[in-house]
Amino acid sequence: MRRYILTGAPGAGKTTIVAALRDRGYAVVDEAATDVIAREQALGRDEPWRDAGFIDAVTLLQRDRQEQPAPPATTVQVFDRSPICTLALAHYAGRPVTPTLAREIDRVVGEGIYQPRVFFVHLLGFITPTAARRITLAQSVRFERFHEQAYREHGFELVDVPAGTLEVRMKLVDEYIRSWAG
Repeated sequence: MRRYILTGAPGAGKTTIVAALRDRGYAVVDEAATDVIAREQALGRDEPWRDAGFIDAVTLLQRDRQEQPAPPATTVQVFDRSPICTLALAHYAGRPVTPTLAREIDRVVGEGIYQPRVFFVHLLGFITPTAARRITLAQSVRFERFHEQAYREHGFELVDVPAGTLEVRMKLVDEYIRSWAG
């Protein structure tokens, strides 16, 4: 199984690209942090990312999703983020790297769970706020640097997905994945 990661700062368009890849027939794995936030907000916690257990909740959901069996005959999965993104979040937020996150980073890097080439989706130049995304463009630009640094420090090669139309970005990712198949 070849597992590819799409990463980048909040508001870069990763989730939209992943949805387009799903529509094209790719097996995709949704972002965990957004789902943890939605679950906690449904329970009345307005800003769950401030909770001490947030980093671990995201990490554990990422691991659970990564370990789920892929659909039959699937040879490629595309992940909207990975534990390396959670590490970038911890650094960006000035939070400690928890033992759970450290173990998961060691596991995914040590076992080569993800392909060494990571799609680095660049910001579009604007942010569309959501209940889970309450970040300014300036903050997202800063956060983008943390993502880049975390992946490079763990030996991943970043494949730039520049700002552009959804079709151009999705096609770029699709063409890379197909060219790396053989």
